[in-house]
Amino acid sequence: MINRELIRLKVVQLVYAYYQNEGKTLEVAEKELNFSLQKAYELYEYLLSLLVELKKYAERKNAVREAREQRTGTVVGGVSPDKQFAENKFLQQLALNNALLDYQENRKGQWVEEDSFVKRLYALFTENDIFQLYLSKEDFSYEADRELVRKLYKTYVVGNEDFDNLIEDHSLYWNDDKTVVDSFVLKTIKRFTENSDAEQPLLPMYAVDEDREFASRLFRSTLERGPELRDIIRQSTKNWEFNRLAFMDVVIMQIALAEILTFDSIPLNVSFNEYLDIAKVYSTPRSSSYINGMLDGIVKRLTSEGRISKVRR
Repeated sequence: MINRELIRLKVVQLVYAYYQNEGKTLEVAEKELNFSLQKAYELYEYLLSLLVELKKYAERKNAVREAREQRTGTVVGGVSPDKQFAENKFLQQLALNNALLDYQENRKGQWVEEDSFVKRLYALFTENDIFQLYLSKEDFSYEADRELVRKLYKTYVVGNEDFDNLIEDHSLYWNDDKTVVDSFVLKTIKRFTENSDAEQPLLPMYAVDEDREFASRLFRSTLERGPELRDIIRQSTKNWEFNRLAFMDVVIMQIALAEILTFDSIPLNVSFNEYLDIAKVYSTPRSSSYINGMLDGIVKRLTSEGRISKVRR
C-alpha cells in the first residue's frame, strides 16, 4: 500500500524535522521514519474500519425501528434505508474480514469512541441523491452494493475537512497522509468480489520489499551525503543566494539529488516530477519552478562530469 509517492513525502518531512532538531542521531531519525510509515498503514486500516462502524450504526438504528414497530403494531412500508445499509453485501464481507478484525482487536482507539462523528457521517451517507437513487432502483446486487459504498466514500470521505481535526487527535503523523490513503481505500473496495471470503487480503504495507528498502536507502543517503549534496547545490548559486534559499527548497533539492545519484534505475523525469509536486504543496509559490531550474542545471553539470549517466526526457 505504501508507495514511493508517500515514501518521498515522508522522507521530506522527516529530513526537514531532523535538521530542525539538533542532536538527533541518524538511527533515531530512521526509526521515526519507519514509525511514520507504519502509522500511514494504520490510517488505511482505520478508515476501512470506519465503513464497518457505519454498518454497525445502521444495524442499531434498524433494531430500534423494528422494536418500535413491534411495540406499536405499526409497520412502515417500503424499503428501510437503515436495514438496507446494514445488509449491504460488501460491508458484510468487510465486517468479517480477518485482517481488519485483527486490527480492530489490537488497536486501542476505535470509531465507537467517535459516536457523534459516525452519526454525522452516516446522515451524509444516507440522506443524499446517491443513496436515494440506489434505494429507488431496488437493485441490491453485490455489484450495486459495492459501487454504492465506493461512491459514498469518494463523495463524503475524500476531501471531507471534518476529518482533519479528528485524525490529528489520533496521530500527528496522519496530517498529510489521508489524501494518499483514501486512494488505497478506494482501490481496496474495488478488489473485493462477490466470492471474497474472510481471508480476502487487504493491501499489504509494502507492495514489494524494494519499496521498504527504497525508503531506508533514500533517507540514509540524503543525510549521510548531506554536506556533499549541499555543496553541489551551493556551486550552482552565489553564496548569498544559497543562504537566502527557503530551507524547505534546500531539503527538497538535497533529497532529489540523493535519489538521482543513488538509484540508477529511477528515470530522471520521475524524480523531477515527484519532488516538484511536493514543492508545490510544501514550499513557496515560486519554489517549484525555481527548483526545476536549479536541478536541471545541476544535472546537466553532473552529467558533463560523468557523475550521472541518465538522461531527462
